[in-house]
Amino acid sequence: MNKGTAIVGFLLCFMAGMALMWGIDRGAGGHTASAEATQEFVAGGTWDHSDASVPVSSKDPTWGSPNAPVTLVLFSDFECPFCSKVEATLTQLREAYGPQKLRIIWKSNPLPFHKNARPASVAAETVFRMKGPEAFWKFHEVAFQNQRALTPENFEQWAAQAGVDKAKFKAAYDKQEFAAKVDADLAAGKAAGVSGTPASFINGILLSGAQPIDKFKQVIDEQLKAADAAIKAGTKPEKVYAKLSQENKAKAPPPANRDQAQQEDKTVWKVPVGTSPAKGPETALVTIVEWSDFQCPFCSRVVPTLDEVSKTYGDKVRIVWKDNPLPMHPRAEPAAELAREARAQKGEAGFWAAYDLLWKNQQKLTDDDLLGYAKELGLNVDKVKTAILDKKYGAEITADQDLADELQASGTPHFFINGRRLVGAQPIEKFKAVIDEEIKKAQDLLSKGVAAKDLYNEIIKDGKTPPPPEKKTVDAAPADSAWKGSDKAKVVMQIFSDFECPFCKRAEDTVAQVEKAYGDKVKIVWRHKPLPFHKSAMPAALAAEEAKKQKGNEGFWKMHTALFKGAGTPDAFARTTLEKYAEEQGLDLGKFKSALDSEAHKKFIESESAVADKAGISGTPGFHIAAAGKTEGYFISGAQPFPKFKKLIDLVIKESGAAKK
Repeated sequence: MNKGTAIVGFLLCFMAGMALMWGIDRGAGGHTASAEATQEFVAGGTWDHSDASVPVSSKDPTWGSPNAPVTLVLFSDFECPFCSKVEATLTQLREAYGPQKLRIIWKSNPLPFHKNARPASVAAETVFRMKGPEAFWKFHEVAFQNQRALTPENFEQWAAQAGVDKAKFKAAYDKQEFAAKVDADLAAGKAAGVSGTPASFINGILLSGAQPIDKFKQVIDEQLKAADAAIKAGTKPEKVYAKLSQENKAKAPPPANRDQAQQEDKTVWKVPVGTSPAKGPETALVTIVEWSDFQCPFCSRVVPTLDEVSKTYGDKVRIVWKDNPLPMHPRAEPAAELAREARAQKGEAGFWAAYDLLWKNQQKLTDDDLLGYAKELGLNVDKVKTAILDKKYGAEITADQDLADELQASGTPHFFINGRRLVGAQPIEKFKAVIDEEIKKAQDLLSKGVAAKDLYNEIIKDGKTPPPPEKKTVDAAPADSAWKGSDKAKVVMQIFSDFECPFCKRAEDTVAQVEKAYGDKVKIVWRHKPLPFHKSAMPAALAAEEAKKQKGNEGFWKMHTALFKGAGTPDAFARTTLEKYAEEQGLDLGKFKSALDSEAHKKFIESESAVADKAGISGTPGFHIAAAGKTEGYFISGAQPFPKFKKLIDLVIKESGAAKK
């Protein structure tokens, strides 16, 4: 691999989803980040589509039907934090299209600078060979949940949790019995032109990195139409993937031009500047809005590029800063507080002076370091200290993050140049190409009489706007459902969850934040949704329901806490463990055992799951946020960050208040 290719690979890994830590989609996101629980696994028997442009077979871990009209082949890396972002996107795609329309296939592509990625891939392949696709995806879930703990010891634990005999797994893994498949995947990726992770081929069409979900949906929808036309023309369903992937390969640009083609997205988004810090005049021909993070190493790499842009174009370009401190960068938010307080004390010049100093000292961002910089900048140090401790500008920072989420500006750095998206620490040539085009457009508008001060608003006025928050209609919860908060709350948040789902466990911290922030303003209701491939989810749900029967809401939530606390550990949901919880919580053990033996509450739990199915909620966790007494509300899929919840809860509160006026 030459140096240029290595750099591209590294950047693609970055671009793929810094937002996991944010949520994908602050957490990937996805995000941040971030991977959600899959809903259903379809093995589909033995099949071979080796005649496709990206060959696949039943020897690959697969979700979905072999005859699905659209096949998405994902080349990924268990250690790449940015691959996690696309996992959350894939979960949304599974929910949107289902296994009869969309098939997802995993190919290992461990990058050389991720030392734990190849061992994790070998472990996952071992699980797959020994227990099949369902076990693979369970292992895959936990591995992405624990990217910093990819060790052989953990692989053994996770394999056992996925249903593989621990001793047999260890023996096969130690011998590297199935390592050849990882090498084969790497070779397949190289042949397909993969230079970084994640790389997704949709019926042979490459999407590099963690692109916004709209990009995936656009290609999938086009391919669904193409598949329908092919079938009507006589192509057998099992041959559709091979046919379309070969046709799409023939249409694809040469590898040398592929990255350029993907960057040439000329969609204009309506990106408001607001009151954000800016360098350059409002009359500039080009406005660059940047979402960035003072602790992000990739953001620091683009600083010299932006400096060169400013020197080259002068007053023709305005640069606008928006904050997006990512969760895995704990010092980014305090640094942002310092920069904003510098602005409050010394105006725009104060902000940009702090900006320069923070980048110069990016590795030194402790509270003492920041206060030292405040003194160096001539600021009131006590006010800076208070701003950092009290998160004085937290609301403004969150507003920037919310806007990034709406615009699908995942990860940092992320730019909009006169509304046109540019992702990552791109070279100066990428910026200049877009800037030069936009300068010509802006000059044309000026010649037509548009005032210089109105130029940016005129450019983006017809720009693409974010889609509205997703809504779903969910049947009201039964009167005896477990709940907490206030029964008189204006907002009801229903949680569709599964005690064995690792992402449901992760989301519990966010639920606790909601409780702390809103108190009696939000009623939280539990709805069961044990997924079929989580074999221990139903016994755990039965245990929680029996605790509720014996000791009411308090009993349910005590059992709920114990179940999630133990989740992920060996024997977390073993019968003896459940009985131990019951005994510790003072339940009648005889009745508890009887309830589990007879599955006394199974009918109720299944009815709750049916409510989710009816509403189109197929994965966990899923959150329905609505005004009290209303069945239609906003929906959040997956373990999203708190700001996402806050935004929708506040919106429901506002709408409820408006409805009463």
